[in-house]
Amino acid sequence: MTHPSKRKGNGFERELVKYASDSGIKAERAYASNGRALGCAESVDVMIGEWKVQAKRRKTLPDYLQIPDGCDCVAFRQDNGEPMVLITLWQLLDIIKGQENVRVQG
Repeated sequence: MTHPSKRKGNGFERELVKYASDSGIKAERAYASNGRALGCAESVDVMIGEWKVQAKRRKTLPDYLQIPDGCDCVAFRQDNGEPMVLITLWQLLDIIKGQENVRVQG
């Protein structure tokens, strides 16, 4: 029998694929959560359009990873690390849809 946390993670990966598909974006879950099944790094759980996603679901997130009212995102970085931005899934899906609608003039 599958461990409850594994079932929870698999369910979240399927949820991401459904949200993307419902938005008209091609999405696919990696077999056994192993990105090599999609031709990607092992850490990739889901492909949404051309975006490689590792899915993490937690009971709670730290307060500093909550987007405050009135803000669009949270920017953060580890000391000497790359800056990162936290946005909602809906914002990401809009960005991906926008990229898919861009046509290269030739």
